[in-house]
Amino acid sequence: MQRKMTEKLLGWKRKRQDRLPLILYGARQVGKTYLLEEFGNSNYKNTVYVNFEQTPSLRNLFDGDLAPERIIKTLEAFSGKPIIPEQTLIIFDEIQACARALTALKYFAEAAGEFHIVAAGSLLGVAVNREQVSFPVGKVEIATLHPCDFEEFLWALGKHALAEEIRQCYKTNAPLNGALHEQADELFKTYLCTGGMPAVVNEYIRSGSLLKIPEIQMNILTAYLADMAKYASSSETVKTRTAFDSIPAQLAKENHKFQYKQIKKGASASHFGSTIDWLKASGTVLQCRRIEQGLMPPAAYVDISAFKLFMADTGLLLAKAGVPAQAVLLDQVGGFKAAIAENYMAQVLAVNGHELYYWESDYTAEVDFVIIQEGKVIPLEVKSSIHTKAKSLNVFMQKYDPAYAIRVSTKNFGFENRIKSVPLYAAFCILS
Repeated sequence: MQRKMTEKLLGWKRKRQDRLPLILYGARQVGKTYLLEEFGNSNYKNTVYVNFEQTPSLRNLFDGDLAPERIIKTLEAFSGKPIIPEQTLIIFDEIQACARALTALKYFAEAAGEFHIVAAGSLLGVAVNREQVSFPVGKVEIATLHPCDFEEFLWALGKHALAEEIRQCYKTNAPLNGALHEQADELFKTYLCTGGMPAVVNEYIRSGSLLKIPEIQMNILTAYLADMAKYASSSETVKTRTAFDSIPAQLAKENHKFQYKQIKKGASASHFGSTIDWLKASGTVLQCRRIEQGLMPPAAYVDISAFKLFMADTGLLLAKAGVPAQAVLLDQVGGFKAAIAENYMAQVLAVNGHELYYWESDYTAEVDFVIIQEGKVIPLEVKSSIHTKAKSLNVFMQKYDPAYAIRVSTKNFGFENRIKSVPLYAAFCILS
C-alpha cells in the first residue's frame, strides 16, 4: 500500500549532517510497523527489527551502559545480521515498552549519527505522560502516521489518474468533469465506510466487498479498549472507556461540542480531564479547540474550557455508532450526516499537519474549522450536502476580512465571492 509517509522517510534517509533518530507516532494499527519494514526492505541492504512489546526479554539489551558501540554489537549478536552504517535500518518497535531504549536515542544522536534508527510507538505519548519517561528532547525527529486519507485510498484502488485530476482542479478551481465528479463522490462514500485503517482498506481491496469491514473495525476498537486496561488503573480504565463510548453521542448533538454531562450525570473536567488526555496521547481521538478571535496566532485565543472530540478514523466512528454501510451508500444517515462530514474533515486536516481549531462568536455564530495557510487565518466550513448557505462563515468574513474562505461540501470545485468551493472528496488537497 502506497503511503505518503514514505516520501518523508526517504527525505530523512537522504540527510547527512543533521539526521537524527526518527520516532514515528501513531495510533494502533495505522500501519507503522508494515511501513517501516517495507521502507527498510526497499531502501537498505538489511534491516534489524526489535519489538519490545512482543519480546520483553529484548529490553535486557539496554540494561547496561547506553554507549552506541555496545548496543550495536549486542543488536548484531541478537539479530545475526551485520549492522552497517548508512546501509542498515534499525527499527525499535513499541519503544514505549523500553524506556532505556528511548533514552539511548539521545546517545546515537550525539555520537553515532551514521547509524539509521527509527522507532515506533503506539502509546508512546501515554507512556511519557504517565510513567515520566525521559524523552530525548531535541535529539530525535518526530513524525506522525495517521490512517490512510482518501487520496491514499484512491492509490490503493489504482485510481492514480483520478487523484491527479482532483489535485489539478483544486489548484485551478475548475470543475471536475461531471462523470469523474460522480465517480469520485461514490468512491468517497465507500471510503467513509472503510475509513483509512490499512487492515480494513486491504480487506476491501482484496474482496471488493464491505461485508467483513465492520468486524475488522470492531476488532480494532476492541484492541483500543484492551490498551486502556493495560496502560491505566482499573478506575481510570472505566472512565476512559465511558468517555470514549460517548463520542458518537457527543457528535450527534447539533453543535458537536464535547460536554462532560454527556458521559454521565454530574461529570466534570476534574473527573474526566485525565481520560481525555489519555485518549489524545494514544492517538485514538482528535481534539478541536475553540478560539474566540479569528486572528493570528490562533493558539493565543484558545478557550481551554470548550472543545470537540473526533474519532481519529471516520470508519471507526461509523462502526462505533452502529451505522451500516448501506445507510452511508444510500445517503440514509439522517442528522448524523453532518457529524460524519465534520469528523472526516478533522481527520483530513490532522493528516495534513493542521492544528484543529473552530471559531465561535458569543454563541451566535460558529465556523467549523479555522486553519492557517501561508501565514494567514482561513475559515473553513463543512457541509454534508449540496446546500451550502453558511451565515456563520459570512459573519467571520465580515468581522476579520480573511483573504478567502473554504467551503467543503458535495458541490463541485469553484470560486465565488472569495469562497473556494471544494468537494468533500478533495479535502486531502487542503495543505498547511
